[in-house]
Amino acid sequence: MDREPEQTERLAKAMAARGLCSRREADGYIANGWVYVDGARAEVPYLRVGPQQVITLDPAASGAQTGKVTVLLNKPVGYVSGQPEKGHRPAVELVTPENRFPGDTAPARFGWAHLKGLAPAGRLDIDSHGLLVLTQDGRVARRLVGGTGEVDKEYLVRVEGEITETKLGLLRFGLELDGRQLRPAEVERQHPGLLHFVLREGRKRQIRRMCAAVGLTVTGLKRVRIGGVRLGNLPEGQWRYLAPDEVF
Repeated sequence: MDREPEQTERLAKAMAARGLCSRREADGYIANGWVYVDGARAEVPYLRVGPQQVITLDPAASGAQTGKVTVLLNKPVGYVSGQPEKGHRPAVELVTPENRFPGDTAPARFGWAHLKGLAPAGRLDIDSHGLLVLTQDGRVARRLVGGTGEVDKEYLVRVEGEITETKLGLLRFGLELDGRQLRPAEVERQHPGLLHFVLREGRKRQIRRMCAAVGLTVTGLKRVRIGGVRLGNLPEGQWRYLAPDEVF
């Protein structure tokens, strides 16, 4: 009986899927001769690899990654997390020396090179505030927006409307958005009009749409944690570097 052919994919895509770097970084690493497949240097960017093949990076690539920064910003309402929108400023404009949190204990010194390629790893709506991650590191971006559900996100949500156990049950599990079942969520009532959410996915305006589906109107939404990293005492509009010992 013939053996089924092994599934292969382009080397850069495989590197990103394994969390080694972003696809854009992978192309550069291959061009620099920093990538090895089963111990042999990858000479061409279009090389295809299988799931059993071992991909390793030259120490020079690791050094390039180490120099990349990740920034934690307490985004105010009114700023967009990604591309600028007419009449609204992108959140990355807040990453200036003046806005760095005085209590930042990370050893990194601010440099304008840290703004090059600094991009949001995940969305936070213009009318929401709280923890937003901006990074130059493709590994961080891949972990936070890869869609695997490994990194949960925690929110405090103010709502108008009657909060019942039936509605809470539906918010925890039982709703669909865009014709797809939502993953189970942790939803608790903390105070009258205040809900605590923990999600393991990030559909567009998900919490607002979930609440609307059960007759609740969101009047305020704040993200306070992403994985193992908390917003903590970071003031609104200020930022700090991800500390060396912090892990999402």
